[in-house]
Amino acid sequence: MPAQPGPPGQQAFSPASTRETLRIVDTLRKETVGGFLLVGAAVTALIIANSPFSGAYTTARDTVVGYGPWHLDLSLGHWAADGLLAVFFFLIGLELKREFVEGDLRSPRTAMVPVLAAVGGVVVPAVIYLLVNRGGPGSHGWAIPTATDIAFAVAVLAVVGSSLPASLRLFLLTLAVVDDLIAIVIIAVVYTDHLKWVPLLVSLIPLAVFAGLSHRYSDWFSRSPWAAWVVLLPLGIVCWGFVHASGIHATIAGVLLGFAVPVRRGSTPANPDGLAGQFEHRFRPLSAGFAVPVFAFFSAGVGFSGGGSLGGALSDPIAVGIIAGLLLGKPIGIMGTTWLTLAVSRTKLSPGVRWPDIFGMSLLAGIGFTVSLLVAELTFRGDPVSLDHAKIAILTASTAAAVLAGALLFARNRHHAEH
Repeated sequence: MPAQPGPPGQQAFSPASTRETLRIVDTLRKETVGGFLLVGAAVTALIIANSPFSGAYTTARDTVVGYGPWHLDLSLGHWAADGLLAVFFFLIGLELKREFVEGDLRSPRTAMVPVLAAVGGVVVPAVIYLLVNRGGPGSHGWAIPTATDIAFAVAVLAVVGSSLPASLRLFLLTLAVVDDLIAIVIIAVVYTDHLKWVPLLVSLIPLAVFAGLSHRYSDWFSRSPWAAWVVLLPLGIVCWGFVHASGIHATIAGVLLGFAVPVRRGSTPANPDGLAGQFEHRFRPLSAGFAVPVFAFFSAGVGFSGGGSLGGALSDPIAVGIIAGLLLGKPIGIMGTTWLTLAVSRTKLSPGVRWPDIFGMSLLAGIGFTVSLLVAELTFRGDPVSLDHAKIAILTASTAAAVLAGALLFARNRHHAEH
């Protein structure tokens, strides 16, 4: 059956509403700062890991702290991945819910292009990785090149893309949000080996209390910032602890808690954006300024010697699959799906957006970093050599994607500035 044309004048990448544009600009501005801190932490870790202080770095990362009887005796590196990143995933949960309730994802017509582009940007890199590693010991690492690091990508965009259309920024943010949602599902389903139902069911109790209190007293939590720390934070920690004990990666607790926060605007001037908006303003600095950089510091420190040498990594099919997935799979998947979606729906591009702009954004989505590093640690936690090779590949591909996308978007930025 031939495709039916869309409504007359229907265009993709049209300008968003003023309120939505302001929200996106504010979010991107905060992510930009976090992106620079993230890169700085990763570079610092790489320098230390390849210096005479590499032994001290490894000792610190592997130092175990916590209460053993509760299975919370984790290394500092695991605490950063399982604990601190829960704050990052809490922000993802908040952003996802806001997008579904008030953002572009609430409208099937406006959500169609970035959502399908995100799906294509996940499926194609995974397929490329599997083709490279078919039948090999690293084939189970197919999820590593599927993620997009919004903070790192936005940091690049802030440097080279000040004059690009706002709709492109919205496309990148929405695509990354959906990408994160898919990554969350993958982490929850693929990387849960032994599910313990009792702790999982018990975790629903503090989660339900958290949700009930945040909805019932949302205006109070907005007026009194201390109240969330005293009342909601302990409930969140208890929920996190039981999810961790259940065998599901504990960062999923952060997503569930984010989804539990109400989005609708409150009834008082203290709560104009809803509690979810308030929490984004309060906790994003904690995530971007501390949680994610600390994780990057403990995760990105790879020594370029011995089993972790650059030459050894680049000859490993695991690394080849990751690099090919991020640098080729992401742009092919995003561009191909976007073109196919517009062709089938008979939708035209907005006059201010051209295909080179979208190609630049698809290259930018090849910056995997934070979630890719997390998935690599979950995949190769018992294989340090493969883990080092995967990390080297993620760092190499993310850097290359940033340079290539930055060069193209810089040229497109000049074009938009002149026109």
